[in-house]
Amino acid sequence: MKSKWYKVFMAFALIALLALAACGNDEEEAGSDSNSGGETEENESGSSEGEEKTIEFMHLWPEGSSKQHYEIVESIIDQYETDNPNVTVEVEILGNEQYKEKLKVLSTSNELPDVGMTWAAGFLEPYVSGNMFASLDDLLEGPLNDQFVPGTAEAYALEGTTYGLPLELNITPLYYNKAIFDEHGLEAPETLDEFKEVVKTLVDNGVTPIALGNKDRWTGSMWYMYLADRFGGPEVLTNAINRSGTFEDPALVEAAEEIKNLVEMDAFLKGFNGLGNDEAKGYFINEQAAMYLMGTWDLPEWTTNEDNPQEFRDSIEYMKFPTVEGGQGDIDSFVGGPGVGLFVAEDSDVQAEAKEFVSFFVEQWGQQAVTKAGVIPATKVDTEGTDLPQMYIDILNDLNDASNITLFADVQMSPSVAEVHLDMIQALFGDAATPEEFASEQEQALADEE
Repeated sequence: MKSKWYKVFMAFALIALLALAACGNDEEEAGSDSNSGGETEENESGSSEGEEKTIEFMHLWPEGSSKQHYEIVESIIDQYETDNPNVTVEVEILGNEQYKEKLKVLSTSNELPDVGMTWAAGFLEPYVSGNMFASLDDLLEGPLNDQFVPGTAEAYALEGTTYGLPLELNITPLYYNKAIFDEHGLEAPETLDEFKEVVKTLVDNGVTPIALGNKDRWTGSMWYMYLADRFGGPEVLTNAINRSGTFEDPALVEAAEEIKNLVEMDAFLKGFNGLGNDEAKGYFINEQAAMYLMGTWDLPEWTTNEDNPQEFRDSIEYMKFPTVEGGQGDIDSFVGGPGVGLFVAEDSDVQAEAKEFVSFFVEQWGQQAVTKAGVIPATKVDTEGTDLPQMYIDILNDLNDASNITLFADVQMSPSVAEVHLDMIQALFGDAATPEEFASEQEQALADEE
């Protein structure tokens, strides 16, 4: 049986070339002044007229680390405020991890922003069970009807009700610096054994093989997820999470053992467990590491971001994650899924305006994301006449041919189990847990929730 995410994503395989993506950083906080307003009447379209109103919007794309995303957001807000002169959008911006922490804190006091960013599946559950996120079914049935790539909005639904609308669609390639590979006579490996030979050659020549910032933990989780897939096939990890399987499955323990092997080979950037993802990416951009595993939200870095030298961008290619001899996974199986999305707070005093803003934002993001930020959006986009870098075309072709896409593990899990998973990922990489302990702790956390 194929995994449920295979079924979801194959549904849009035939139209993947009509869709064009972007997670995570740790950085600054910013905001803008607000205007508060009283009650107003609404016109038939849902927009408010008369007295001024303020929509509080919290997002996770700071200018310093996500410049192109930030600029699109600013332009969308400016246009919305121009079209709706009685509405002000008050913005707060946080890096990825700070954002998640603040959202938790705000939820405990029922003070969520009117509009914010969320992730799919397990991340939604506590907010939905706490009646904190509003249903957005009315937007899917109205202005956004048939706008999303099939399978993307569904990832934000629980028990048939949609509580978030995705902005992005991502898979996770393994990027590599071809200039470094060429210098050492290396080719992109297709098997794990070949990959380890590449790692050994780079280490022997004083080159850091892989840029990894595992302080953020989800970065290491993606390495583990791929190895789990390659050893045990596309369903083994998802089955462990949904309880039709177990984290103590031999393939999952073997994947953890392989992480230990790579660490012992010095495959990863020195001090990786104390470095954030942005710091690790800097090593790759500065050509101090040969490889970097990251989602397609980073495609602009290797294609259109003029802050990075053209010579560097020209040298970056990507490979599919290597297969394991005798393993159950195939090379066309990816880690990925719908990216970050938008929610509207159930207790928002300006819920009608917030929903209208979300609808406007989703449409505008889909129109601007590809050309301005190189992001593959979750909405359908007519790319005819659009001049796209070759890497985008290649990624879209890979989406078309994908045999499976496994949703990020921490997104599949409830927040409490996800914390255990991420803590154990860091412990595994840091030699603070054996593969067996790594599996056992997560199995216990999942069992405790049953």
